[in-house]
Amino acid sequence: MSGKIDYLDLRILQIISNDARIPLSDVANQCGVSRAVVHQRIAKLTEKGTILGSGYHVNPKSIGYFTCTFVGVILERGSMYNDVVDCLRKIPEIVECHFTTGNYTMMIKLYAYDNEHLMDLLNNKIQQIPGVTSTETLISLQQSISRQLPIVFPKED
Repeated sequence: MSGKIDYLDLRILQIISNDARIPLSDVANQCGVSRAVVHQRIAKLTEKGTILGSGYHVNPKSIGYFTCTFVGVILERGSMYNDVVDCLRKIPEIVECHFTTGNYTMMIKLYAYDNEHLMDLLNNKIQQIPGVTSTETLISLQQSISRQLPIVFPKED
């Protein structure tokens, strides 16, 4: 398999992105190939970074994290981004971090047990990181959409 994603790869991605627990033999049957071919394709797609992870997603609320928050972070200098990210990695409640354009240098997503926990994360962890000059906190009241991007097949000429 070359570095390019072909029709079979797209079909496999479409099937497994809709049901990550589907047996590979079922994927193979739907694609009209052997289970070994599907296994090899998935391994190569994972190796080249097309497939990211394969675990279960745990509902944060079910384990006590009731406050989902987005934090816009302004850094003293954008060049400090990597050092700040290294510090943020040490805060397990942070689940995403993005280098952004616009009003913030970075945007992070985190989960807290409650507002008191959130305040501790902001005041005693995030805002104490060298280079962080200010933050703006946006609490999510409800997540209405959570999905993977659709797998789209290229149009044939």
